Amino acid sequence: MSGSLNLDDFAHLIERPDAGVRRDAEERRERLTVPPGALGRLDELGEWLAAAQGSVPVKPVERPRVVLFAGDHGVAGLGVSGRPAGAAHELVRATLDGESPVAVLARRSGVPLRVVDMALDCDPAALPEDVVRHRVRRGSGRIDVEDALTAEEAERAFRAGMAIADEEADSGTDLVVLGDLSVGGTTVAATLIAALCGTDASVVTGRGGTGIDDLAWMRKCAAIRDALRRARPVLGDQLELLAATGGADLTAITGFLLQCAVRRTPVILDGVVSAACALVAQRVAFRAPDWWLAGQASGEPAQAKALDRMALTPLLEHGVTVGGGAGALLALPLVQAAAALAAELPERAPAVEPDVEAPAATESTEPTEGAAATAAPDTTDTAP
Repeated sequence: MSGSLNLDDFAHLIERPDAGVRRDAEERRERLTVPPGALGRLDELGEWLAAAQGSVPVKPVERPRVVLFAGDHGVAGLGVSGRPAGAAHELVRATLDGESPVAVLARRSGVPLRVVDMALDCDPAALPEDVVRHRVRRGSGRIDVEDALTAEEAERAFRAGMAIADEEADSGTDLVVLGDLSVGGTTVAATLIAALCGTDASVVTGRGGTGIDDLAWMRKCAAIRDALRRARPVLGDQLELLAATGGADLTAITGFLLQCAVRRTPVILDGVVSAACALVAQRVAFRAPDWWLAGQASGEPAQAKALDRMALTPLLEHGVTVGGGAGALLALPLVQAAAALAAELPERAPAVEPDVEAPAATESTEPTEGAAATAAPDTTDTAP
C-alpha cells in the first residue's frame, strides 16, 4: 500500500538518545552540591535531555515551538463530540486570534505557535496560506463505514508531517510541543489505540475534551466498535491502518513524530490524539518513543493505555482536558527547569586529603634521677 514510501526505513534511521552521554550526565549529577534525588524527576528529565542533545552539561531549551495539526473527522457527524461536525476551523481561528487556551499560554510563555491544516472542513480561503498549504482534503471519511483517506492521500499526509518536522529541525527548533485541533479526533484516536492494544471499544471510550453525556458516549462507543472491525484486518501495515481508520491530521502527526526522532528533535506529547499517533509510530520504529515525553494525563482511558504500552509517564496530572496542546505546553517549564538546574548548579569542590607528616620527636616526660631527688620532699625529722 505504501508505494514509494517505505516505513521500514525508520527502524534503521532512528537511534536512541546517546546512552554514553546519559551516563556522563548521571555522573555529573552525582557531583552536584544538591544531593542526588533531592530534585525528584527533574534529575531524570535533565539526563534525558542531555542524551537527546548529546551534550553534558545539558544546553538550555531556548527555541521551543508549539506545532498543532488540525482536521475534521466524518465520524463526528454521528454525534460523538460536544462540538458540531466540521467545526474544527473555529478552534483554529480562535488559536490564530490568540483566544484559545494554548494560544494564551504560548503568548504568556513566549513560545511561537504553528497551526497546520491537514483536513479542515472549510473553505481554505478563510485561513492564512501558511496554515492551509499542506491540506490533503476537506474532512476525513467516516471511519465506521468507510476509509478516512485514500492510499495516495495517506502518503501525502504522512510526507507532509515529515516535511514539517524537517522544517522545524532546520529552523533551529530544539523541542516541539505537539497537539491537535480536531472534532471527532478522540474517537479516531481511541480506535487506533484499541486496535493496536487488542482491546474492546468500551475500554478506550472516554468523554473527550468537551465532556459528552451518556448518550453521546454510547454513540461514540458504537462508532469505535464498528471502526475496529475495519481496523483489525490492516494492522500489519501502519500506513494502511491510518488510511482506513485514522485521518489526514493523525497520519501527518505520525510522520512528524517519526521524522522528529530521525532528526533527534525531542517532542512533548499532549493528549489522546498525539498518544495514538505515537503508538502507531512505535509499531514502525520501536526506538522512536525514547525521543518523546508525555506532557500530561488527560483522563482519557485510551491515552492511559497507549502511554502504558510505550512506558511513558505523564509529567503532569492536573485534569486538563481542553486539548489543543495546552496540557503539553504546561509541562514545558518543567523540562526547561530541569535543563537549567542540571547545567547551572555547581559541582562540589573535590575533597582535599590532609598531608600526612611523621610525628615530631617529643621530650620525655619522665623525671630524671636528679630532678626526682631535688623535687622529693625532705621527710627527715628535725629537733624541736
